[in-house]
Amino acid sequence: MRHDMWSSEFEPTRRQRGGRGPGRRGGHDSWGGPWGGPLGGPPPWVAQMFGADLAGGPRRGGGRGGRPRVRRGDVRVAIISVLHDAGEPINGYQVIQQIAEKTAGAWKPSPGSVYPTIAQLEDEGLVEDAPTGRKALQLTEEGLAYVAEHATEVDAVWAPFVEQEDDTEAVNFKQVIGQTVGAIVQVVSSGTPDQREKALQILAETRRQMYSLLAEGPEGSLDDDADDDESDGPYDDVAPRER
Repeated sequence: MRHDMWSSEFEPTRRQRGGRGPGRRGGHDSWGGPWGGPLGGPPPWVAQMFGADLAGGPRRGGGRGGRPRVRRGDVRVAIISVLHDAGEPINGYQVIQQIAEKTAGAWKPSPGSVYPTIAQLEDEGLVEDAPTGRKALQLTEEGLAYVAEHATEVDAVWAPFVEQEDDTEAVNFKQVIGQTVGAIVQVVSSGTPDQREKALQILAETRRQMYSLLAEGPEGSLDDDADDDESDGPYDDVAPRER
């Protein structure tokens, strides 16, 4: 059974239905259906629409839609910055944790990049062991002077992550929408007829609830005409098809 919501553009080709391609056995990929990309994963039209790996969340990496790229030398400046802002001596592990906290988890440098950089900063006279009887670090007078003289450089390290946080709501919507589309494709491509009918009803009800949100008044009440004016889609009332 094929629903009208899927145009012929998305019909499986002969090769996808039964042929073999590089790295696959038969015409079905990890999505359990014939509409996946050539190397598995979501259909290309879905990936292009949402820029996401729908099986596991948004794509990682630099560039649009991913976490900001970390430039060479950023680890050095970030360590100096968190040591300055900590207000007390902290150890290397805490340095890593605070960098992660300042970037909302988008950047968590590895110990293999942090500890050698700390050693370099100690050699430069910017960082020293704190006299606390435990392995903790603090900025030297030269380190404090560095922060004061390079404030613009320090702020620039965190700026891309602040900009990303400002777009968090949009990213969250993009991720959830992409994951929902992924679930829809799986149901359509590999679900039973009964499951597909139920999926249509769920989608119709979800659309009605979305419009109800827009119809809510300032005190959370629905406009009188809001529930009645919802006939702008082909699946407002989905009744089971005869089989």
